[in-house]
Amino acid sequence: MKTIEEIRADFPILSRQVYNKPLVYFDNGATTQKPKSVIDTLNEVYTSYNANIHRGVHYLSDTSSEAYENAREKVRSFINATKKEEIVFTSGTTGSINSIAFSFGERYINKGDEIVISHLEHHANIVPWQMMCNRKGAVLRVIPMNSNGEINFTEYRNLLSPKTKLVSVTQASNALGTLLPVKEIIESAHSMNIPVLVDGAQGVQHGVNDMQKMDCDFYVFSGHKIYGPTGIGVLYGKEKWLSELPPYQGGGDMVDKVTFEKTTYNELPFKFEAGTMNYTGAIGLSAALDYVLDIGRERISVMENDLLVYATERLSAIKGLTIFGNSDKKISTVSFLLNGIHQYDTGMILDKMGIAVRTGTHCAQPVMEYYGIDGTVRASLCFYNTKGEIDLLADGIEKVKSMFA
Repeated sequence: MKTIEEIRADFPILSRQVYNKPLVYFDNGATTQKPKSVIDTLNEVYTSYNANIHRGVHYLSDTSSEAYENAREKVRSFINATKKEEIVFTSGTTGSINSIAFSFGERYINKGDEIVISHLEHHANIVPWQMMCNRKGAVLRVIPMNSNGEINFTEYRNLLSPKTKLVSVTQASNALGTLLPVKEIIESAHSMNIPVLVDGAQGVQHGVNDMQKMDCDFYVFSGHKIYGPTGIGVLYGKEKWLSELPPYQGGGDMVDKVTFEKTTYNELPFKFEAGTMNYTGAIGLSAALDYVLDIGRERISVMENDLLVYATERLSAIKGLTIFGNSDKKISTVSFLLNGIHQYDTGMILDKMGIAVRTGTHCAQPVMEYYGIDGTVRASLCFYNTKGEIDLLADGIEKVKSMFA
């Protein structure tokens, strides 16, 4: 088992300095840093066997295609999907949700139908459904939240009706860290034969996610938030749905036969992978999943919960600091404000101390509107962070306070 020092040594960027201070990176909710194994894998692709996939008959193309399909199998195994055909590579979480919003809308949504989301969604799980509703004459219904940053489950069940055609909820709030009861959400929807999409952008990296146990109909996530490259993401869909849905984009590799009169489409999952895919990103994602498995997902969950408890205790003890999102079930995210001090000022001063936190609405403006604020400071922790870094954050916040006293 690797020590925390050995883990941190796997991430080259963590050893650098910012403004002559050791880097403290607490913006993992936006993107995670990359282990050397992922960086080396990308370098190996470009220096050893780079070639477009599924097209050439030469050695490099065969090697690249095989690595790409091995990555698909790695993702399938990682989330325990039933079949490799249920794994579609996309550009990321946003691309995946837009794909389903378009394809599902084209096939199943009519005027007056309803889509249910929660008040905790980030914009990527709001705007695509609004666009689909505007296009198809459907209605967006929103599960309300409470002051702890939790959804009202009774109100959720009251929203479900014969008009509901899809439920799309986040696994964890990126703004507050709240873990939603996705298992119960899915069971309630399925009892009325309503499919469910789970947005795993902030969930996939924090523990074990088993598609067969979760039983969602769609699951989406981004590679760069689970220590992989940017520009690669995953759309998991049950074979039943992916077989029935029309493709979102047209182009090369997603076709079977093309004439000027008619086009027939390729088999799953290629029907949804038009054009040259980000094959290097997929191969890099495979290396990232290997790294996560090497550390151990159960261990990661324990380490991050330990950090969350410590950070909550340290920051809660600071006078004038308010934490937003106090659910008992959270990922390792602490979102806060200092009384009378704008979040941008707090973030910029912390930055000068080498501490990288997120400031603003976190692409979740409805959550901020609920609290009547225009943003927060967000410290999103992951397993390579330490309690010593949390101490530096707490000390830094006290310094910010002193500067505005």
